[in-house]
Parts: sequence; C-alpha cells; structure tokens
Amino acid sequence: MQFDVFTLFPAVFIPYLEASILQRARAGGLLDVHLHDIRTWTTDKHHVTDDAPFGGGGGMVMKPDPVFAAVEDVLGAPPACPLILMTPQGRTFTQKVAEELAVLPRIGLLCGHYEGIDERIRQHLVTDEISIGDYVLTGGELPALILMDAISRLIPGVLGDPDGAMDDSFAMGLLEYPQYTRPAEFRGWGVPEVLLSGNHARIARWRREQALLRTLLRRPDLLENASLSDADRKYLKKVQSEVDPGASQGP
Repeated sequence: MQFDVFTLFPAVFIPYLEASILQRARAGGLLDVHLHDIRTWTTDKHHVTDDAPFGGGGGMVMKPDPVFAAVEDVLGAPPACPLILMTPQGRTFTQKVAEELAVLPRIGLLCGHYEGIDERIRQHLVTDEISIGDYVLTGGELPALILMDAISRLIPGVLGDPDGAMDDSFAMGLLEYPQYTRPAEFRGWGVPEVLLSGNHARIARWRREQALLRTLLRRPDLLENASLSDADRKYLKKVQSEVDPGASQGP
C-alpha cells in the first residue's frame, strides 16, 4: 500500500515511520509512504501557504492554490486515489473504517493546519473526511499517523502474527481479552490457570468470555452491534446477574 501525505510539516512523520512495525513494513516493501511538503508548490519567495479569512475573524486559513497544485501534481486531476482530509468535521475513524481503507492500493492524506482550509479544497479536491475524535488538534499530522498505523496493521505480512490484528480490541467487535507473559508468578500475582493448561479449547473459551466481560463492564455499547453466539448471550446473562442481581428479575 502507498500513502501520499500532503503536509506543511513532513518532519513530524519521520521518527515514527522509522521505528518499529511501520519501519519494518516499509523495509519489507509492504508499505510505501511519500511525504509531500505543500510549501514546495508555493510560487512566492516567502512560501506562504495561509492567509487571513474573508469576512474577518481570528486565525489563518490554508490557501487553495498550493494545495491544489501539490495534490494534482502528485495524484493527478482528478486525484487517481481517495484524498482524505483529516478534520474533526469528518466521519469518525473506527476499526471498521480502517478495514474499509486497508484494501485500497493507494491513499492520499491531507493534513490541515492553522484555523482550517479554504472551503474550495473541501468541495472540489477532497474525496473523504475523517476525524479521530471529538476534539481539536493543532494540525492533521498526528491523525494522519494514526490512520497509517491502524490501516498498516491490517496489511497481510505487516504483523508477525497473521491473526494478530483480528484479536485486537474492536477488530472482533469487543474489547480484547487480558494478556499475560512470563514470569508465571510476579510479586505474588499469578497467571490464570487456564492459560497454563495447554487446553486450547478452554483457553479460547476463556479468552472469549473475558472479552465479553471486559466489554460489558467498560464499553457495553459495543455489545449492541457485536456478533454474539448463543453461548455468548448465555454467559453475558450469567455475569450480568452477578454484577447486578436485580437485572434478571424484571419489573
């Protein structure tokens, strides 16, 4: 997969892209990231990319001309791949959205900055808008990194465990079950016996039940859309009655 990132601050990306999983994915040819400094496409000697908003008000707005020039020079006109604007006004980024985007061969990411972007960029250049949450950051660089990280994990071969991404929180519609590693006892705290049993069927069921329990206690809203078996529902009914004895009594 190839990411083309359009930003005023390309240096922000380099340390993260040159570390850990993303670095190995790039070295292995599974991930290709091109950073494009929008200032390169300015035509004035001071490389100005922003200006005061029409109508007055605080802050500065990113100018349309260098952004259009950068994107059309790299991706073509119209863009040959989706161009996603990182903005709190976009659709919320979720694991499902990451899975949707992970099948694409190429994605463009546009990082806003300052007070925002000229609306004509949004109307006539951007093809999608994504938000990482209901809060505002200084720019779109950190959200773009989050997208690249989450999407890259879903590319076959990027993770050492081929099934690792599917066990993560949200990937299966639930929060992830608890994880343990050596030593088996630490400061008097042990590991659940089932994980040491070698019985893979018991371990799988324990993990499923722990994921259900953790989701019930921390994010019960996720259970509304989770794919649940009859055994899952029976377990949830049991633990709900234990957590709230009156829950199963009815009015």
